[in-house]
Amino acid sequence: MGIVKTWKNAVMCLQVASFVLIAMVAIETLYPTQDNYNNIVRVDNNHQLVQKGENVDKSSPSPRCNFFSGKWVYDNVSYPLYKEGECSFMGDQFTSCEKYGRKDFNYQNWRWQPHHCDIPRFNGIALLEKIRGKKLVFVGDSLGRNQWESMLCLIESYLPPLKSRKLQLKSKGNLYKFHFIEYDVTIGFYWAPLLVESNCDDPEHHRAIRTRIIRTESIEKHGRHWLDADILVFDSFAWWTAPTMTILWGSFDSPDAAIYKEVGMNLRRYEIALNSWSEWLEIHINRTKTKMFFMSHSPFHFGYILIYSMIVNVRRDTRRKKNFCYNQTEPIFDETYWPSSVMRSLIRIPESIIEKLEQRGVKVEYMNITQLSGYRKDGHPSIFRNFTLNISLEELIRDSHKYSDCMHWCLPGVPDVWNQILYSYIMKS
Repeated sequence: MGIVKTWKNAVMCLQVASFVLIAMVAIETLYPTQDNYNNIVRVDNNHQLVQKGENVDKSSPSPRCNFFSGKWVYDNVSYPLYKEGECSFMGDQFTSCEKYGRKDFNYQNWRWQPHHCDIPRFNGIALLEKIRGKKLVFVGDSLGRNQWESMLCLIESYLPPLKSRKLQLKSKGNLYKFHFIEYDVTIGFYWAPLLVESNCDDPEHHRAIRTRIIRTESIEKHGRHWLDADILVFDSFAWWTAPTMTILWGSFDSPDAAIYKEVGMNLRRYEIALNSWSEWLEIHINRTKTKMFFMSHSPFHFGYILIYSMIVNVRRDTRRKKNFCYNQTEPIFDETYWPSSVMRSLIRIPESIIEKLEQRGVKVEYMNITQLSGYRKDGHPSIFRNFTLNISLEELIRDSHKYSDCMHWCLPGVPDVWNQILYSYIMKS
């Protein structure tokens, strides 16, 4: 009898202990201690939480790794990833800053470091092997070309000397492309600054056009040239910031029968054009074959800037010196900084359209490079670029507010980071 009673007491003790343990776990879950708070890490802007010590791939472009949130770290050991003078693909217009007299080279040594993960180091041979037999095309404006040249320079740094390479350059109309024969890989750039048809579509003769005319619902003229691409990288922001545009209903071939309407700076014209782009993708793109990306707004840093032979005035205010790119030698380290040239309402348009596309079964990766690029006011050519006019260095310095290019990027530089992130997505796909 005593044994039975002892056994019952033991069982009761175990039950009580179990209830206490369960209660403690519940309290710990609902009201974590400070130590447990310290073990939780927020890893991106979408409120994704990861426990410290959890095995996370630091180089994965998964939702748990936000490549676009971080800071610039000076690194003169592993950067730059290539040298300007050794890249045979370098454009002569705005990317060759060292060639045109820039003496401070620290802009080449800044490495983008995401807060809670690492960007995989670019490997040109690995990329060519990954996309063997495929075509990668950048579509957009001169910032898209900036990124295309960066990609070619990054790849070239892994290739044998120029004389022993098997490489073909082809250009037809708006499309420029290099074919890496050994890998059967084509990497091209297609000039379409507004994505839809416009009077600025000539890749060589568009800078002097003051009145931009667009057919917001016409994209087939350009789109048919992208149809066979395996990877598409789009950008289209800069040209939409013009204060006025003229919308055309009809054809450029029959101007007398067309209807023209001038419109001011409004979001609707951009939204209509991107809807035309998204509808074209939905109908024509092979969803199982083609991987697509859309680059967010690459910020400007200027008080005044000469763009396309047209001086665009930006309101003078106390932020002008902070936003101006001439004579800047280091990034902005304030992580709350937002470039004043970027309209938040404008960048929400592609975000929204891309979300709706995904709901309809068409996946486009939105590459949110705006903030990370915005910190780099030091990375622009400013006055160190090619000028068609014969302008003395003294005049350039004196009127730097007029002649500085604070839109494009020196290479090596910021677009290399865009391509490192792009590389990580491609390699994981």
